[in-house]
Amino acid sequence: MTTSSTKRWRPFQYLADFLQDRFVLPTSRLLILIVIGLPLVMGGFVLGWGYRAFWIYNGLLLIASVVDWITMPRKKDFSIRRILPQQSDIGHVFEVEIEIEQQTGRKVPYELTDDLPLSFDESGRLRGVWAHGRSKVVYMTRARERGKYTFSWLYARWQGRLGLWSRQSRFACEQTIKIYPDLTAVRGYLASLQESLIVDGKKILRRARSGSEFHAIRDYVPDDDPRTINWSASARTRRLMTNQYRPEQGKVVTIVLDCGRLMGVELDNRTRLDISLEAAMTLAAVALKQGDQVALMAYSHEIKLYIPPGRGLAHLHTLVEATYDLKSDFVESDPAKALTYLHRQQKRRSMIALFSDMENYLIEDQLSGYLWRMRRSHLLLLLSLADPLLAGWSQTEVRNSRLAYQKALAQRFRLDRKAFQQKMTGAGIQVLDVPSDQLTLSVVNTYLEIKSREAL
Repeated sequence: MTTSSTKRWRPFQYLADFLQDRFVLPTSRLLILIVIGLPLVMGGFVLGWGYRAFWIYNGLLLIASVVDWITMPRKKDFSIRRILPQQSDIGHVFEVEIEIEQQTGRKVPYELTDDLPLSFDESGRLRGVWAHGRSKVVYMTRARERGKYTFSWLYARWQGRLGLWSRQSRFACEQTIKIYPDLTAVRGYLASLQESLIVDGKKILRRARSGSEFHAIRDYVPDDDPRTINWSASARTRRLMTNQYRPEQGKVVTIVLDCGRLMGVELDNRTRLDISLEAAMTLAAVALKQGDQVALMAYSHEIKLYIPPGRGLAHLHTLVEATYDLKSDFVESDPAKALTYLHRQQKRRSMIALFSDMENYLIEDQLSGYLWRMRRSHLLLLLSLADPLLAGWSQTEVRNSRLAYQKALAQRFRLDRKAFQQKMTGAGIQVLDVPSDQLTLSVVNTYLEIKSREAL
């Protein structure tokens, strides 16, 4: 309830409550009977019955209305409860169940409307007949934005025995639901018993390459390196045994999310921040299952949150709970402030994956200096979503001067992006400017490649 609604003039507040909670209105059946009565009354005047036909017909309607009004169930005869899931993913359809219990002893026709938040798909009016006892109504909806939302009221209309009038009332059923990013890839990877991850139909293999950390002793096979033979174990077991190594675990992966103005731009009906957050959570799940630690920071013009490094899949739940309601701010982001804060917080060498927009990299004059300083103690990975408009405009067919100017400008912007990538690559900083449907695949592949090279 807003502040203005609590300060309403008392008669007006009473009227608003009456219309929402105790209002009685005519049904379509009553309106049809009134329309049918007009020619009957006119026929009575033609036959010389005068006002007698008018008063008889309307008197019968009045008596029927009074009977219908008296036999109409009251609000206290109903008990309504909503069953809502505690959480769901953005864009995923979920089920909402409404339980109704009524003790009127007869079937009651009804119309039901749920008080959905604005970012949810409307369910429309639910119509049916409530049977005596307990009954259920089910509808489907989905959320278009992440965050925590409240379902407040259930609005119901039900008819009397004759169906001439219906009572309108509302029932308090306040419940909350958390809308998470689309974690389909994360759940699929964690539930898989295989050492692989499938993203957008493509399989990412975790290659078992040699590393510097001892993992186990196993039987020697012809393709193994003879230098890894464990002679002591071979003597004890009287067969060749070899040492198995793996890339060193316990490294730190730091995820940095830009929540500035440009990250609120939509691509394919999703914001850049939504796409980046889904890729970031997948990267976190892969890194945690690999045995590494994951830290996370979100910023815009200020530091929005910072989660220190942690390990284990329980830490993934901490990351999701902390970021599921992150929103983009309508301000310019300050990556220099974010990197300065991170440099103070993260003293240990880590892989820093910065999810931002290429325009922020290009227009920030002081960013290069901070990146040059950070690369001495950290491995930097800059991520950006490619602009589909630039790709389309740069390939358009030139038919007039306007399209020629548009194409030239788009190609200039694309050259600026490539020049920045080449500049960063020369400094040892990897930059990925990829389409939205390839971001998750690219960042996970890059992380696994860095792990296999033991660059951390």
